Parts: sequence; C-alpha cells; structure tokens
Amino acid sequence: MNPWLVFILFLIGIFGLLELFAMVKRPGSRYQDQPEARNPMEGKRVIFVENAGERENADGARGHLEAVGATEHRAGLYEKWVKPILDAVLSFGGLVMLSPVFLAISLWIMIDDPGPVLFTQKRIGKDKQYFKLHKFRSMKVSTPRNVPTHMLENPQQYITRSGKFIRAHSLDELPQIWDIFIGNMSIVGPRPALWNQDLLTAERDKWGANDIKPGLTGWAQINGRDELEIPVKARLDGEYTQNLGLKMDIKCFLGSLGVFKGDSTVVEGGTGELKKHSKQG
Repeated sequence: MNPWLVFILFLIGIFGLLELFAMVKRPGSRYQDQPEARNPMEGKRVIFVENAGERENADGARGHLEAVGATEHRAGLYEKWVKPILDAVLSFGGLVMLSPVFLAISLWIMIDDPGPVLFTQKRIGKDKQYFKLHKFRSMKVSTPRNVPTHMLENPQQYITRSGKFIRAHSLDELPQIWDIFIGNMSIVGPRPALWNQDLLTAERDKWGANDIKPGLTGWAQINGRDELEIPVKARLDGEYTQNLGLKMDIKCFLGSLGVFKGDSTVVEGGTGELKKHSKQG
C-alpha cells in the first residue's frame, strides 16, 4: 500500500478518535453538567453599573452587570460554516505537529515544580457562555487559588522558571489548541475574558464582540495586548467582529507569529498595566 495513503488514513483515524473524545468532553467543558456554575447573563445584552460599595472585580472596577435585552446576533456563512471547519482542521494539525513541544514543556513543568501540568480557568465564551480554558501551568502549586494573577501581591514570586519562559513566548497558551478543537474557541477572535471581568464584558457588548467565539489570538492582540485600556481593547475587538472574514483572520494570524520570539507588551497585571508600569518607572 502507498505509504502516503497509510499516513493519510492514520491521520484520519487519529482525527476521528480526537473528535469522539471531544464530543464527550465538550458538555463538561461548558459547565452544562453544572447548572449552578453557568453564567446568568448568558445570551443577554448587558451594561456595567458602577457601585463603590461592591467588591472590586478583575478589571479593578466596582459594580455589577445588568441585563438590558437579548443577543440578536445572526452568524453569516463564513462564521457559521467556513470558520468552524478551518478551526477543526488546523487545530487537529496543530495538536499532531506540536505534540513533541507539548511533551517537552510538560516535562519541564513537572521537573521545575512538581504538580499538574495544566490548569483551567473559567472564561467567557460565545454569547457569554462560561467555558473551561486550558493553559500550561506557569505558577507554583503554592500560589493562592481563585485569585487573578494581577491581583496577587508581587505575582513574580509565584512564577516558576519554566513559567517565566513559556509566558514570555506565549507557549503557555498552546493547550488552547484543544479548546479550539472541541469548539469552545476559534483560532482568531477576541481573547476570552475572565468570568469576572465585568467592565470588559460590558464594553465588548457595545460592539457586539461577545457574540462570536473568543480566539487564541485576535485584532486587539496584535495591536497592543496588555497595554491597551479596556475601552480601546473592546473597540478593537468590535472592529474584528464587524469585519469578520477570511482576509481579517489571515491578517490577525500572520500578525501574531512574532509573539513566540518574545513580547514586551505582555506585563504581569492585566489590561492597561504597561502604562502603569511606565509611570511607576
């Protein structure tokens, strides 16, 4: 038998097994088996209502979200059919081709700080549906749980040696290729917000940027990343949403390739932190 045919059949078999496993994992990854953990604002339009008496959220703002209507987004042909197929095929290829990299990083993490290789976070997906996002663990097992990195006191003390490297080169994000494969994310789209980034969520709603799947990279990512203030980031995410198409996705993807060399706009602390750091310096 032709060796190329054998190879293609092997890939098809692996793809089938992964897709079967993805179908099993998908409901749990969206909290469908945990109704109490799902987002009460799922599928709704929201605004942010400031309230100084409430606890500070992950954006550093005090207040809460209020629903003001229902989502009215209607997906076009590219978003509904072409983009999901491209995501499935390319993420499958990425999982296969990058498997040696996954293995090397996993071993380094376990040797550097014994414990889980991956960690999950509750993030906001399409239509504000919560999902479990996966990353390579870059912080020590002793790091306080359920506290956003930028809200830790001196977060640098918790980052491992391997974590510092994989963060600087965005390698900690690679497990999200699996999140793309099972349909919770797309290769390109707005970066998924933390479940309690209420201000960012409300600002994105002004532009319809919560109506599409979040991405591994996006228009805001290649135009500033962590130094962008929330309204600017939301506007850029809106620009992507309004211009969604193959040309825009290719532009974002190609513009993202440089982050693996190291990105000076990644600052420990979240949205707008680069400006704060420069003022403090």
